[in-house]
Amino acid sequence: MPNPERNEYVTRESLLRSLSDEEIASVSTAEGGPRLSEGEEYLDLEHLRAGVQCADGVVIPMGRIVPRKALAENTWTKILAQLVPAKR
Repeated sequence: MPNPERNEYVTRESLLRSLSDEEIASVSTAEGGPRLSEGEEYLDLEHLRAGVQCADGVVIPMGRIVPRKALAENTWTKILAQLVPAKR
């Protein structure tokens, strides 16, 4: 029987392994820096099944997100390919 929590954990771990040292540094800097602007894309590491989200002015806990702007485009594309599509 599939375990959604386990699947999300594996996806989160593989996502983080996809980042280069520079991207990890950029994500870490983003955590302590300014908030995302409205409309900026990000992934919430605690809610990966939600897929890509857009900032909408609500305060987002920065320690758990990966902002698109912190990654190279090819890394972002690789990560999106790893995500399990949300069930509708």
